[in-house]
Amino acid sequence: MSESLERSTKINLLREPIVKRLSDVLDKSSNKGWRKLGEIVGNDRRFNVSSDDMEMCSLKVLEIDGSPSRMLLRLMGQRGCTTGHLVDHLQTLGNPEALQCLKPSALQILIQPQSVALISGHNLRLSCNAVGKSPVQYQWFKSKEEVPNSFSPDLVISPVHLKDTGFYICRVNCGEAFEFSQWAQVDVLDVAMSCGQSYQSLGGRLKLVIQPQSQRLYVGENLQLECGAVGRPIPRYQWHRNGVPIPNATKRKLMIPHVMQDQHGRYRCEISSSTERMWTNEVDVVIAPRISVQISGAMECSEDDVYAIGGGSNDFLLNSLPEQLYATDKVALLIGNLSYQNHPQLKAPMVDVYDLTNLLRQLNFQVVSLLDLTESEMRNAVDEFLLLLHKGVYGLLYYAGHGYENYGNSFMVPVDAPNPYQSANCLCVQSILKLMQEKETGLNVFLLDMCRKRNIHDDRTPNVVLRVTANIVFGYATCQDAEAFELSSSGFTNGVFVKFLKKRLLDDEKITVVLDRVAEDMGQFNATKGKQALEIRSSLSERRALTDPILPGDSVDLAHTLSRQWAKAHELPESMCLNFDCGAQIKLGFAAEFSNVLVIYTHIVKKPEDMSFCQAHVTDFSQELDVDPKEMNRETPEETGIYFLSGSLPQHCLYTRVSSLQKLREELVFTVCLQGTFPAMDDDPVHWTKSINIGKPLIARLDLHRPVRRNSCLQTCLMPHSPCHSPCHSPCHSPCHSPCHSPRPEHHLYLNLQHGTHQAQDYSRLSPQQHYLGAVGGGGDTYENLSQPHYEPSYDSAAGLSSSPGRLSTPIEATANIEELHTAFNDSLQLQQQ
Repeated sequence: MSESLERSTKINLLREPIVKRLSDVLDKSSNKGWRKLGEIVGNDRRFNVSSDDMEMCSLKVLEIDGSPSRMLLRLMGQRGCTTGHLVDHLQTLGNPEALQCLKPSALQILIQPQSVALISGHNLRLSCNAVGKSPVQYQWFKSKEEVPNSFSPDLVISPVHLKDTGFYICRVNCGEAFEFSQWAQVDVLDVAMSCGQSYQSLGGRLKLVIQPQSQRLYVGENLQLECGAVGRPIPRYQWHRNGVPIPNATKRKLMIPHVMQDQHGRYRCEISSSTERMWTNEVDVVIAPRISVQISGAMECSEDDVYAIGGGSNDFLLNSLPEQLYATDKVALLIGNLSYQNHPQLKAPMVDVYDLTNLLRQLNFQVVSLLDLTESEMRNAVDEFLLLLHKGVYGLLYYAGHGYENYGNSFMVPVDAPNPYQSANCLCVQSILKLMQEKETGLNVFLLDMCRKRNIHDDRTPNVVLRVTANIVFGYATCQDAEAFELSSSGFTNGVFVKFLKKRLLDDEKITVVLDRVAEDMGQFNATKGKQALEIRSSLSERRALTDPILPGDSVDLAHTLSRQWAKAHELPESMCLNFDCGAQIKLGFAAEFSNVLVIYTHIVKKPEDMSFCQAHVTDFSQELDVDPKEMNRETPEETGIYFLSGSLPQHCLYTRVSSLQKLREELVFTVCLQGTFPAMDDDPVHWTKSINIGKPLIARLDLHRPVRRNSCLQTCLMPHSPCHSPCHSPCHSPCHSPCHSPRPEHHLYLNLQHGTHQAQDYSRLSPQQHYLGAVGGGGDTYENLSQPHYEPSYDSAAGLSSSPGRLSTPIEATANIEELHTAFNDSLQLQQQ
């Protein structure tokens, strides 16, 4: 073992080139590969690799660049496997090629050249550093050609020109041994520099330097759009049309030969690196039909020729395109309440909000996604949402959590609502709609994933007066006086509504058509058939779709100002490198899981040679934040509760999840603690600390914790109620039971859909194969013993509504001819109950 790596080294600390070579060898071997290794390791009780673990590894083949072997090695490393253990198991496996991967060669490349994009005229530097048993020599290549006079570890081209674009590689020689570095792509961009303008990329961060330009083409011509960013590593590109990714459009230049008329629309490009993402401007591409006009049967000419000969009158209606509806902007507020203080906990809202956030961003929505808001935080979040709206904007509000509906008014329940709650403790959706109407929005969409049961503890009705507008769409996850369900399982799953909504949301169809199809899909779902059906209410008179392109209106400056306001809530702290006195260097990185959830990760960049162990962790967070000490500084994202970003975060780090950023009153200050051990000091741990201030990240900048302003949102939600009281005051105010989300105690039961019976179930005993339903808005994660007496409320929903003539299910504007207006407005609301 003298020629091998140190036996005590944990395999999750192996260098990436070694892991890659070993994974490639094990992936390609059929009878002595990762499956056989998994069987051998499975017999070692120290690492406990189960059949479920092996199945999880096998699923990696379905991912792009997925490696079952890499997943297996990662699992083994998490369970304490060292290099010595791995060597022993590989010897049992009998794969000499795999064993060779763990033996250090006479030559090792320590620093690999990195791909880079930069501006013509700047300086290019590629670095390759290697060590060997004897002096090493370097030779750089561009493709297959040697680069003249390039014999040093650093290849410097100053200044760089367009002709230097290409792929570079370095050959390193050490005696008879030699190795090639990895390929590095160099992309040189030709950008015209204006006076005082700088395109220098700071610290390798992405910087957008080339924006695409709008184009008007004729059918059959070639479309070419170009964008560009500088940074290290080289950026990745993905072009989108009308918010939908274009297959195989992953280069800086988008080329579409012989365009057809249906390829018109709004184009933009997503530019990303391993830690950053940005978007180009969105541009219009108009494709007109090429119409030829024959004159006197002797000459054929195009549109330009017709106008040249004076034929540009109304007699020739050339290049007419079907009317395209536009949004001046698109803004979405997504709220998922799951960790209730006085009511049953939910699970699906977090998954639902995350999935819809990603889908809406593909449709060019500016999205604010928030979890677990109190009443004041919800009201302030709505205020900030309303600030982003102006004339022609598409506004979308999605809410998942506990809720109820009284007399046609829907109420969203905050996480700090008392038990029982009333309208004064909740937010009225119709009040928010009223404020959106005042902004003259182009489309108002409400997707309410909550129960709509009658609240017997609330006998008051908000007096909300709505205008008659033809741009309102309500998508209710369930029918009136019914419950919405979430699927209960051991893992994270969507609620029933979003399970089907996310399959249709990107469809280029009128929003009501999309919701119709979702309703049809839900109707075929056996688990909720007869229990939950999507209900759509719409006054939409135009073919408005969530895929409609964005065309800023007359108030371009206002739109830019509001966009900056939105961006303010999505600013991540910049990654930083921390240098400690001992010589160690730590990278501190950040990512956003939601608008109020921050992920912090630490990575050892440089460890002193005389240090045997080195680890950096974060601590000392404000007590205002939701940070579980037991889940901080974990070796995998999943261990700290980060389930959605695990695939995009860098590996070999310690991860910490910081939630409830909206509660942060001061700047976020925490401590980075470096712990190291030295053999010369008998491996006693030594600590170094640095205090870090990252300001107010993400939604914390908006100060949602502030007291609720006496603004229109508060006034409309809590304005004096109608003097008309419920004609049949429910006896359920009796303390004989405590409702959680709905007024009836039997709704606290699990529904055993497999057996068709109502049975009380212990959630912790459910197997992953069993699917149960819990009602969103309460009862989803609790049950009540069937042997206890039930108290049926005497209130009859239908009778109560019909006997209350002053309470209309849809509030209307008071005018002289109230009956005529009421009839017209109700006719415009097309009720579609499945």
